[in-house]
Amino acid sequence: MSSSIKVIQPSGILDGNQASEFRQEIAEAVQEGSEVIIVDFKNVTFMDSSGLGALVLSLKTVRSAGGKLLICSINDQIKMLFELTDMDRVFEIFNNREELEQKILGS
Repeated sequence: MSSSIKVIQPSGILDGNQASEFRQEIAEAVQEGSEVIIVDFKNVTFMDSSGLGALVLSLKTVRSAGGKLLICSINDQIKMLFELTDMDRVFEIFNNREELEQKILGS
């Protein structure tokens, strides 16, 4: 993978306690010149509205720098949260990392 691609893998519960750390990690990746940020949710068991808010703010940070934020490997609870808030229309979501990498490498 290119150095302009950064993979971030939060784990456990993405809530108010972890949200600022998560946003900071994405902001640092953008400052370091990453053009594509991949958030792999494979190890996240639960996300609440604070986690979703952090994700939305991170998307704005990435887009304002001219980059892309892609998401993969969300579980059913997170998928439901995205669907209920219509965020599944805002974010580019892939079933797993392999599918996402095929899209990036194929384009």
